[in-house]
Amino acid sequence: MEILDLFIVALMPVLKTLLITAVGLLIAIDRIGLLGPDARHHLNNIVFYVFTPALMVSNLSETITLDSMITLWFMPVNILLTFLIGSILAWLLIKITRTPKHLHGLVIGCCSAGNLGNLLLIIVPAVCDETNSPFGDSSTCSTNGEAYASLSMAVGAIYIWSYVYMIMRVFANKTTEDIDTHDSTMSITFSGEPSETFSGTCTEALLPSRDCPSSDDHSAYQVDLPRIRSVGKVSILNQIIERTKKFAGHINLKMVFAPSTIGVIVGFIIGIISPIQKLMIGDSAPLRVIISSASLLGEATIPSMTLIVGANLLKGLRRSEVGLILIVGVIAVRYIVLPLLGVVIVKAAHSWGMVGSNSLYQFILMLQYALPPAMSVGTITQLFGAGESECSVIMLWTYAVASFSLTFWSTFYMWLVS
Repeated sequence: MEILDLFIVALMPVLKTLLITAVGLLIAIDRIGLLGPDARHHLNNIVFYVFTPALMVSNLSETITLDSMITLWFMPVNILLTFLIGSILAWLLIKITRTPKHLHGLVIGCCSAGNLGNLLLIIVPAVCDETNSPFGDSSTCSTNGEAYASLSMAVGAIYIWSYVYMIMRVFANKTTEDIDTHDSTMSITFSGEPSETFSGTCTEALLPSRDCPSSDDHSAYQVDLPRIRSVGKVSILNQIIERTKKFAGHINLKMVFAPSTIGVIVGFIIGIISPIQKLMIGDSAPLRVIISSASLLGEATIPSMTLIVGANLLKGLRRSEVGLILIVGVIAVRYIVLPLLGVVIVKAAHSWGMVGSNSLYQFILMLQYALPPAMSVGTITQLFGAGESECSVIMLWTYAVASFSLTFWSTFYMWLVS
């Protein structure tokens, strides 16, 4: 197939996504106000609690079986690699650009978590339906592609609400602690000349004693500090245990078992356990109405989420606090470094027998490295109230550039596997 034909095939699903996003942006402006902050909040809750779990249950139960799970075992590993490599690249970006502390979690989230859900569910069926598609029969391609995209969405949701949520929570807590420490430091006031003793309020975070020390007491503290540090030394094993406990303390099981994760678990149970599958899946299944209803609800997920994406981008048009270097760095990580590494990883896995010869499967594995940041990152920033406006700016520019990068990488990947 010629490069021009592949380019047109890759361009069509991106244009569909852009059109729906533009509609969301349009109806969110103040003059229209159909998707204002309140409406967006309620629609986001409906998507989170109803539409997305229904989509997970219906898609996974109809497309994933025990045999397919064995065949597709490398996909969860591949997605995990996108998160880990993205986190490492994000940390390097933070060090190079000297990103402020309160944005560390946001940068790691944007670089590590890709939009593994609604974009793949839009792109893959659209690519399969094109007459010049390199993936063979459209019906077979759509069936297999839906299974691959559904599994990608399910695994991505689990990683986002466990790994990314935990990292962003850690940095949000660190930022809060720094602010509290700064406030407690600033709470000390002075009266009289600098040579006089403290007359302000002392807090426990600042000093170990209940009373304020006079200037004569400073020498005693300076002598005692080295001795205290030597006594406080603990073994490396104890340090590891303490840090592990502290790290585990940041895990929020309520968010790990979010509605989307519960939908994934239910979908896997229905699809993998044969007796339950026979009860619910198929034209003659006695309980088929349950999956049909879930599928009907799930169909609203993609347009709703895409409209919310467009409406959220409106914030990015109104704010520009994020530095240009940081935005360019995130774009370079997501659209240059990660996609190139994805080619190396997938091709290496194929040569080592970890990935079969299915061209559509290889295409999706590569495409998982070239997607824009997950919109769930914006949801997490709203939960913690940290970096919300900065996230809107990053999302605006990354999704604007995605219209070109996704088309380019989709074309290149199709040429590579065809």
